[in-house]
Amino acid sequence: MTTRTHSSGFTLIELLVVIAIIGVLAALAVGSLGLARKKGNDAGIISNLINARSQAELFYSSNNNVYVGTLGGSDDVCAVSASVNGSKGIYPFAVAAASAAGASISTSIVSANTANASVVTCHATPTTGSYAPLNAWALEAPLKADRPGYTDPFYCVDSTNVSTTTNGSTLGVGDAKCN
Repeated sequence: MTTRTHSSGFTLIELLVVIAIIGVLAALAVGSLGLARKKGNDAGIISNLINARSQAELFYSSNNNVYVGTLGGSDDVCAVSASVNGSKGIYPFAVAAASAAGASISTSIVSANTANASVVTCHATPTTGSYAPLNAWALEAPLKADRPGYTDPFYCVDSTNVSTTTNGSTLGVGDAKCN
């Protein structure tokens, strides 16, 4: 008579199947985390741009109802050093949006973004000159997550109360309005 001994444990095949299943589940989770991270970055970008609008209005009130006294000066809402009567400009919000977007910043009204997906752009126009519109500002930043219908999504806010997602950069030379 032959006796069989039963050993407890798993066969090699069973272990390999379990490891393969865990690998597939891990791959799915990592893919979802990447999208969640991009959407989180986009929420930060949009929040900073919307908050910039409130700060720009405080600056406007403190700056004799103009967004720009001297282009690039401390009385230019987009300037790095913007500060009038205790009200700061919107540059810190542009920096925060650029950080979330992994982008750099351009605050020069005389240069267009040229649809560069790695540049946050802030344009402000004085009360006189050949800019459009006068006494206005606009701030745009590239978004990270893909959006249906957009090949190069940007979020743009401006002094006319526009907040919109655009397909690529809309701020051209001398332009301070989201198009």
